[in-house]
Amino acid sequence: MEMAVIDLLDVREDKDGVTFRVRVQPRASRNQLAGVMDGALRVRLTAPPVEGEANEACLKFLAGLLGVPGKSVQLVSGQAGRNKTVRVLGLTVREVLDRVMLEK
Repeated sequence: MEMAVIDLLDVREDKDGVTFRVRVQPRASRNQLAGVMDGALRVRLTAPPVEGEANEACLKFLAGLLGVPGKSVQLVSGQAGRNKTVRVLGLTVREVLDRVMLEK
């Protein structure tokens, strides 16, 4: 398993894709990236943290940001909290970092 840290973002790659941590701030004024905190990508979302709305919004936002189909982004852990682990199929560490850095 390869690991890369750029701007302290911890992204791990295996043969199927990448895994990284996300810190979600629900009920924000708009959907946007908010930097990196403790190795996790910080994401602000307008969705409230009820009935999975923020989780769904997070996966949709990340799919759009990374340019992959929605089904390629999966929530691995953190369904009930702000700290989540996300898996993206079909991308490399370099592709994720390049696409995230373009948004900064």
